[in-house]
Amino acid sequence: MIDLYTSPTPNGWKASIMLEEIGLPYTVKPIRLEKLEQKQEWYLKLNPNGRIPTIVDHDERGFAVFESGAILVYLAEKTGQLMPNDAKGRSVVLQWLMFQMGGIGPMQGQANVFYRYAPEKIPYAIERYQKETKRLYKVLDYRLADHEYLAGDYSIADIATWPWVTLHGWAGVDIDDLPNLERWIERVGERPAVVKGRGIPEMIKLENKEEELARQGAKILV
Repeated sequence: MIDLYTSPTPNGWKASIMLEEIGLPYTVKPIRLEKLEQKQEWYLKLNPNGRIPTIVDHDERGFAVFESGAILVYLAEKTGQLMPNDAKGRSVVLQWLMFQMGGIGPMQGQANVFYRYAPEKIPYAIERYQKETKRLYKVLDYRLADHEYLAGDYSIADIATWPWVTLHGWAGVDIDDLPNLERWIERVGERPAVVKGRGIPEMIKLENKEEELARQGAKILV
């Protein structure tokens, strides 16, 4: 059994979608970011970085794994699913996984910050991060022109990337001129495991408007 500590954010959805895809039993442990539960001492013992998601594998004596990309790799290797066994195939998957982890996540996250939440609108920052996010999307679109999925077959690279790219509008980035990317978003989004995983955990009911704003601000940081 696996415990999944998570919140409804793109990084959190990576883990829940993966668990749904591979069919391992798991228990959802929702973390309220707006109450800073991810910074509490008990949680920092599982994840020193104080972010979500984190998994605890009780089949491996309570082994904890943090960082969303590391969770995907761990679960793929544990089950032998969604990542090739051959060195070249594995490398291709990891290249696109790192492309998301080092590029799309950070750049789109910053686009979110400056476009949606910054107390002062800074046109330079908004334009910088939206442009870089769009550039990265164009890389995806080019790749998907002759590949159904990022690494050929559906893999953890797609699971890592889809939760971010599907929220492109929240960062103020349009994809109307990227037909291959639009096709991929739709195809991945139709998978039953993706539909179910995208809804985990259910949106936590908040007590007032201030908490809602706090949650929205916290979402972009994880």
